[in-house]
Amino acid sequence: MPSKPNFKREPLLDIMEVAAFCGVSDKTVRRWIEAGDLPAAKLGGQWRIRHRDLDAFVIDRMSR
Repeated sequence: MPSKPNFKREPLLDIMEVAAFCGVSDKTVRRWIEAGDLPAAKLGGQWRIRHRDLDAFVIDRMSR
């Protein structure tokens, strides 16, 4: 019997949480997602972002 993948579960952020963390509007976060700058997955009709992807995005923006 094949074993199940061992995914580490982590809470996902929604657009409003990312916007509040970054101090920007939800529209700005949507633009980042649509441009492919901020990785996100659409689950249940809503965008979800992993903490580690947001961290990497912020670090990348700070180093520009």
